[in-house]
Amino acid sequence: MVVPGSAERPRYTRNFVFHLLEERVQAAFHEHIQARYGIDLAVTIEQPRQSEFGEIALPAAFQLARQLKQPPKKIAAELAAEIGHIPGVAAMEVAGNGYLNVRFDRARYGSNLLAPQPEPEAPAGGKIVVEHTNINPNKAAHIGHLRNAALGDTFVRMLRSLGQRVEVQNYIDNTGVQVADVVAGFHYLEKKTPADVRELISQAGVRFDYLCWDLYARTSAHYQRSPESLAWRSQTLHAIEAGEGAQAELAHLVADAIVEAHLSTMLRLGVEYDVLPRESEILHLKFWASAFELLKDRQAIYLETQGKNAGCWVMPAAAFSADAESEDSKVIVRSDGTVTYVGKDIAYQLWKFGLLGKDFYYRPLRRYADGRVLWVTTDKPVNAEASVPEFGHAARVYNVIDVRQSYLQDVVVAGLKALGFSGQAGESIHFSYEMVALSPRCCAELGILLSEEDRRRPYVEVSGRKGLGVKADDLIDKLIGKALEEVASRHPEAPAEEQGRVATQIAVGALRYFLLKYTRNSVIAFDFQEALSFEGETGPYVQYAAVRARNILRKLQERGESLPDFAAELPPEAMGRQLRFEDFWQVLLAASKADAAVERAVTAGEPAHVAKYAFQLAQAFNNFYHQYPILHEENREKKVFLLWMTEFFRAQLERTLDILGIAIPDYM
Repeated sequence: MVVPGSAERPRYTRNFVFHLLEERVQAAFHEHIQARYGIDLAVTIEQPRQSEFGEIALPAAFQLARQLKQPPKKIAAELAAEIGHIPGVAAMEVAGNGYLNVRFDRARYGSNLLAPQPEPEAPAGGKIVVEHTNINPNKAAHIGHLRNAALGDTFVRMLRSLGQRVEVQNYIDNTGVQVADVVAGFHYLEKKTPADVRELISQAGVRFDYLCWDLYARTSAHYQRSPESLAWRSQTLHAIEAGEGAQAELAHLVADAIVEAHLSTMLRLGVEYDVLPRESEILHLKFWASAFELLKDRQAIYLETQGKNAGCWVMPAAAFSADAESEDSKVIVRSDGTVTYVGKDIAYQLWKFGLLGKDFYYRPLRRYADGRVLWVTTDKPVNAEASVPEFGHAARVYNVIDVRQSYLQDVVVAGLKALGFSGQAGESIHFSYEMVALSPRCCAELGILLSEEDRRRPYVEVSGRKGLGVKADDLIDKLIGKALEEVASRHPEAPAEEQGRVATQIAVGALRYFLLKYTRNSVIAFDFQEALSFEGETGPYVQYAAVRARNILRKLQERGESLPDFAAELPPEAMGRQLRFEDFWQVLLAASKADAAVERAVTAGEPAHVAKYAFQLAQAFNNFYHQYPILHEENREKKVFLLWMTEFFRAQLERTLDILGIAIPDYM
């Protein structure tokens, strides 16, 4: 099936002028220092604290001072005098106690930005696998899942924007405890057969993922009231893992239907995947059996014979914890023979790196609007086998999982190390993040009743097991509704369908930006008013700047004019004249750092840095917009320059927003 609402993503020209000039300066200093002092120095570059100090600063003299036993200022003076000409650099000066401030050749810099950009070489290294979203297929997605998906999807876009080959996986835990609890609810509490559940899934107007949300909470409450009923969970898990009987069929129906619901929810945010590896195939295709034998052969796990873990296969705490004395050994296989989540995840991680000697079978599940196929694993060959891409075999793996799973991720890495795969263990990266809560004001708007104590808290935690939380689709719908009120009041003449499309783009942009602007280790308290504000550090504010840039160029066309031939009308001497104005230079410099900002954000593993850059870029353009009447400028050279700046800003801002997964509305 073709998935609606998933338009082909635009392609933007990558611009590495700033970054390449940084690299050129680094290389020149590295080579000179090695020849002059015989020191192989890793030259670092910093941003000056104030713009009047130049474009970049080098603390190389401080790095050398200890080894040369000379004052940094003396070393800096020597370097500045001896380094020679670096193409693209206009001047260099010693500042403070030994910093080297570098000033760019503004005319050359602007001309390089104007010239067609050669495609940089593809990054070295193999494929990167990013696993994200990973929602238990037992109920509707909630706001915490949206943070996972937004972080993972944006990080994928960041990597791809730099030319990396990335495979996006969404692991489906369709045999785990959460699915078992919903199946137990249907089977034991509601006495429903597979035919009954199949009918529920097919009923028009029934949100099956919402229905399961409530059933999961009821089943959890029943376990608390009647602890003996916890035996249902164990019996159901055994049936699911065996793949036989009514409960196994129920698990298949529940998980598949809810996965479809999750995919549709995530597509509303523009989140897409390449493959859905399912836990059921890890069991049925004996992935876990192979990993289990490997772990036993390498003595990475042992059979516990005493204490609370008697009869379990466990990994000793010394393998994954620096404080082994205070940690319990980790159960990999329970005494009843069922495999824990972490055991199956070790097998999955081995497969991601191509270390298991096994592979899934695959079948197409969906086709996105741009023609790409979403594949899902299966345990039987299918006819389309010849056209299936090669999945797995990663050089590096990022697992986007919340910070509360850090312990289990450490165990997975310890499993790889114990099996002798230290290199791959080092390339297994836990891309962790903190939880999403709700502001008390947000709870009130969603109709969630709070105690007096909770109303005084800075945020309210959610709990799917207790049924307390906000479903992702409800949140998106509420945001769209609020955005639509604003759009309709500003543009009452616009057709309703158009208003709805614009409101959706604003709402999704607001949500994604809110989830991305905080660093990963920050707890988020979601708030509607803060997210949808057109002022401050928000998605709508950044979208507004891009709309403004487009509007200037649209108004130019409405006046019967077209964009000038910038290359012909802005030769280096004209570029130099315009960029003598400090305001123009600083604005252009900020706009030209998009790719450098993304590369630094990738290195830091922090999508928030890209969100922050987008906001700063929007601020710079809004100041530029208010200060200069671009279309009314009478001086031809200056007008052409201002139009070029507007077009350059537009392209850079749109490219940055595309990396953040944020669309540009026709109007705000």
